[in-house]
Amino acid sequence: MNNVMGVILAGGQARRMGGGDKGALVLEGRTLLDRVIDRLGPQVQRLALNANGNPDRFAEYGLPVVGDTLPGYPGPLAGVLSGMEYAAGQGFEYIVTAAADTPFFPLDLVARLQRAANGANTPIALAATQEGGRMNRHPTFGLWPVNLRADLHAALEDGLRKVVLWTDKHGAASAPFDDDAFFNINTPEDLEHARSLAIGN
Repeated sequence: MNNVMGVILAGGQARRMGGGDKGALVLEGRTLLDRVIDRLGPQVQRLALNANGNPDRFAEYGLPVVGDTLPGYPGPLAGVLSGMEYAAGQGFEYIVTAAADTPFFPLDLVARLQRAANGANTPIALAATQEGGRMNRHPTFGLWPVNLRADLHAALEDGLRKVVLWTDKHGAASAPFDDDAFFNINTPEDLEHARSLAIGN
């Protein structure tokens, strides 16, 4: 996909894991962040990392680290906004976001998000899976045009925190994926379960 920057969202506070960077957790000898970089990198032209705090702790990855531009940890949309702003400054038209705690997402994520957006003639597409007979969207995995960054910034400053309220305003498409495509690690128990999923992934 042309003119797309990948942005790995690692700005959360990981309270259920006891704090710290979830991307630094080790799964079968490799960090979660290593796994996410390996999966997203080949799908985009360039990668950046959205994370707060001292960026030096990510120096080994050799990626630009972009902190939230809004204070107070206002949620994943703040990371999307920061990614949009950084990508726009680098000349990119779109970003695709992926969460740093989700190590098994599809290797064709970007292509399928783009196909969903094109099919619905909408600028935004979110990954979705079937759960309980309905589509459950995964808004940390999305295709976002950087020309909506001012609109998103204004919405966040007005207090918006729920991702889909903003994406629905812009008619976001849903790209369907397999049920377990976006298994994420929030707790020590999740990390243990991920070890069984890591075989072949």
